[in-house]
Amino acid sequence: MKEKIVIGSRARSRAPAMLELLEQQGYELILNPFDRTLTEEELIERIKGASGMVAGSDKVTKKVLEAGFPTLKVIAKQGVGYNTIDVNTAKALGIAVTITPGANSGSVADLTLGLMLAAARNIPAMDRAIRNGSWYRHTGIELAGKVLGLVGMGHIGGEVAKRAAAFGMKILAYDVCPRQDFSERYQVRYTGLDELFSQADFVSLHAPAIASTIGMVNRERLSMMKPAAFLINAARGELVVEADLYEALKNRRIAGAALDVYAQEPPQKSELMELENITFTAHAGAYTQEAIVGAGVMAAEEVIRVLSGQGPQFNVAK
Repeated sequence: MKEKIVIGSRARSRAPAMLELLEQQGYELILNPFDRTLTEEELIERIKGASGMVAGSDKVTKKVLEAGFPTLKVIAKQGVGYNTIDVNTAKALGIAVTITPGANSGSVADLTLGLMLAAARNIPAMDRAIRNGSWYRHTGIELAGKVLGLVGMGHIGGEVAKRAAAFGMKILAYDVCPRQDFSERYQVRYTGLDELFSQADFVSLHAPAIASTIGMVNRERLSMMKPAAFLINAARGELVVEADLYEALKNRRIAGAALDVYAQEPPQKSELMELENITFTAHAGAYTQEAIVGAGVMAAEEVIRVLSGQGPQFNVAK
């Protein structure tokens, strides 16, 4: 009997190369038939008797993992954010949880720069005005010479730093594990969070959603920012207290924001949508053809490693 692999990612975010790689190994693939994430009940139904799963943004809860036990050996996340997976339960059950570091770094970094440019030049407002028959020119700012504060200097933060350096920006960074090679090559200066928030013209978030970072951008931190500064978040929505951001934007305490991620996705009845000085995208940082292929193939390779008795390369459930 073929071993079963559940593919939680929807059709638009799963690469044929990933499916082909798994099928070549003789696995039976159980695909997500919907243009949405699977519910807990749907995952429980599909995970029973499965050996592995490739997860997108699915919430892999304790109940889902327990339903897959004892056959389930690996959850391979397409991406690096694994806060939707109950890693503690997986660890207790001996189920590997793997990620795909670096696969979508360039994609997210590109969108981050796009969000910065959209905020700096108010591109969305000009687009809306022209569509409505107006001829509106926004007087924006250039990126050259501005200070970019990067909260997190992992794979994605590093790629943003490379791009920002090419724009002639000055770069501050905060990370618990500084990368000295970036300090020298891209003139990145590491500093504390308070200085970063107070000195940056753009604060860009690239940290994981963990206990020490959830809600880190709150009223206190926003009050440290320059009135002309912008907040960019293409990391995790949980990093920002959205009610505090709303107040800061409404009262022009900061100039603007651009968000790709939200506390609730999709956001519903959010006060932020009432404001003009904010730009939204739909958690699309990893949605490029190249990133989908890269992350999918890496996830498939992790499934194959685990099920063939090898150790996974990027296991977070150790």
